[in-house]
Amino acid sequence: MIVNPQIFNYRLIISSLIVVLIALGVYSYSSYEDMKSHEVFLKQEKQLIESELSAMLENYEEISQDYELVSEELEAAKKEIQSALDSLKVLNGNLEVVTKYKAQLRALKTKNAVLLETIDSLSFANEQLLTDKQRAYSSIRQKNRAITSLEYEKDSLYRTIDKAALIAATNVDAKPFKLTRSNKKRPTSKARRADALDICITLAENPLADSGKKDIYIQILTPDNNVLSDQGAVTFGETTLIYSKKEVINYTNETIDICSMIKADNNDKPLQKGIYYVNVFNDERMLNSSTFELN
Repeated sequence: MIVNPQIFNYRLIISSLIVVLIALGVYSYSSYEDMKSHEVFLKQEKQLIESELSAMLENYEEISQDYELVSEELEAAKKEIQSALDSLKVLNGNLEVVTKYKAQLRALKTKNAVLLETIDSLSFANEQLLTDKQRAYSSIRQKNRAITSLEYEKDSLYRTIDKAALIAATNVDAKPFKLTRSNKKRPTSKARRADALDICITLAENPLADSGKKDIYIQILTPDNNVLSDQGAVTFGETTLIYSKKEVINYTNETIDICSMIKADNNDKPLQKGIYYVNVFNDERMLNSSTFELN
C-alpha cells in the first residue's frame, strides 16, 4: 500500500498535539491541586495566627489590673494585639500577609513572655509583701497585747502600792460607861444607864504611808441608824460623812493608839437597846469598824 507522506505528517502533528494537550491538562490539574492545597494551607495559617492572637488578648483581659507598675504596658500590648487581629481579619490570606503576621506574632510572643514574667515577679513580690504585712500585723497585735498586759500589771502594781501606802486601823474597841458627877467612869451594858463611850483605835505601822497630820473621824450609829452625838458633816467630793468625833493625830509611820471619849447628847438619852456600829474613817476612807450591844 502506498502512504501519502502529507497525510502521514498531519497525523504525526495531530498525535503530537494530543500528547501536548494531555500533558498540559495533567500539568494544569496538578497546578490547580497544588494551588488549592496552598490556599488551604495559607487559610489554616491565617486562622492559626488569628487564634493565637485572640488567645493572647483573652489572657491579657484575665490578668488582674492591680499591677499599677505594668498597667500601661498591659494596655499597650492589648492594643497592639487587637490592631494586628483586626488587620489580619480583613486581609486576604496570601503568602506575604501570612509571613508578615507570623513574624509579628513571634515578636508579640516575645513581648508577652517578658511582660508575663514581670507580672509573675510582681505577683510573687505582692505575696511576699502580704505575708510580711500579716506577720507585721501579728507582731503588732502581740506587742499590743504585751503592752496592755504590762499596763494592766503596772496599774495593778500602782493600785497595790497605793493600797499598801494607806494607813490601817487594826483594832477598834468600844466601851460604854456611866459618867458620874465626879467624872468617874462606871462600865455598863445597860442602855438606860450608859451615857458615854470610850473608843480606842490602833493605827498600824506603815513605812510606805505618808507621815504627818491625819484627820480621823469616828462615827457611831444607833440601832435606828442615827448618828450618836452628831457633831456635823464633812464633804469629800460627792461623799458626805456625818461623824460623832474628830481626832487630828500626827502619824509617824509607827503604831499609834488613840482613845477618845464620846458623850451622848441630851436628845440621845436614854440610849436605845440594841446593836451599835462604830466606824473609823481617815477622811472619806473607812479604816475599820466594830460593834457593841446595849441591853
